[in-house]
Amino acid sequence: MSAPSPYAPLIAGVPVRDDEVPVLGGRTRFWVYGPDDARDRIVFLHGLRGDHHGLEPIVAHLAGAQVVVPDLPGFGASPPLPTTPHDVVGYAAWTRELLAAVAPAGDAVLAGHSFGSIVATAALAAAPPPRVRALVLVNPIAASALAGPRRVLTGVTVAYHRLAAALPERLGTALLRHPLMTRIASVAMATTHDRDLRRWIHAEHDRYFSTFADRRTLLEAFYASVENDVAGFAADVDVPTLLVAADHDDIAPLPTQRALTMRFPHAQLATVPGTGHLAHYEAPAEVAREITAFLAGLPAS
Repeated sequence: MSAPSPYAPLIAGVPVRDDEVPVLGGRTRFWVYGPDDARDRIVFLHGLRGDHHGLEPIVAHLAGAQVVVPDLPGFGASPPLPTTPHDVVGYAAWTRELLAAVAPAGDAVLAGHSFGSIVATAALAAAPPPRVRALVLVNPIAASALAGPRRVLTGVTVAYHRLAAALPERLGTALLRHPLMTRIASVAMATTHDRDLRRWIHAEHDRYFSTFADRRTLLEAFYASVENDVAGFAADVDVPTLLVAADHDDIAPLPTQRALTMRFPHAQLATVPGTGHLAHYEAPAEVAREITAFLAGLPAS
């Protein structure tokens, strides 16, 4: 029996519509949550191997904001980009064109979680920068996973993906989608001691962790996620920036988040206590509260 979502009643109360838009020669599926007359509009990018569902707990707590959540190309309901690689440069170019399509007035706040934090920052660091009011990064990847406290586990994960790349297509794809691999990753990231919440988190990963389009897309995105970080782009982001860190996040530890904050020209750091890299699942109300406070301090668009 599937574990029920603790956030289902809140999510059900948020008006939502889905749409799609052509971007970089492909099509991107996106979901719009909240009223059209909201004071704040956020375009929110999800993390690696996720889709829009993963951000719904935060969205449900962002009362008064309209949130646009696309499925990154090659994940969820968005097919891969036809000619653009699914690396940081490719996803940044996609983000810039997506913003021009869904927020042409330049009045949106760009946000990203985990791998989405790298993509969002890279998009704003490119010249000329797209017009946005601000940047919000949740569990940002402050330093390369290859040099972080989980570098041994990251090395094992890289080896696993290299094996999947070397095998015949069908077998390699099956390895990347293997339920055991999904469960190991889910257990490694979850920090909550709430059994029901852990059960639901594992169920969410079972449902959505393997909805990538094909092996090539997943491998391109995976290597982009472990070989890049937000720090490499931070200095070139010239908009107000909020970093929402978690004090038990050993993928993006708090000391690296403090150092990352100093790399941005205009950044502030908020810390969510008692949770790790899955703050969007384990503490969405706290994350939303920090985002709401930050937005309240921005000039009206």
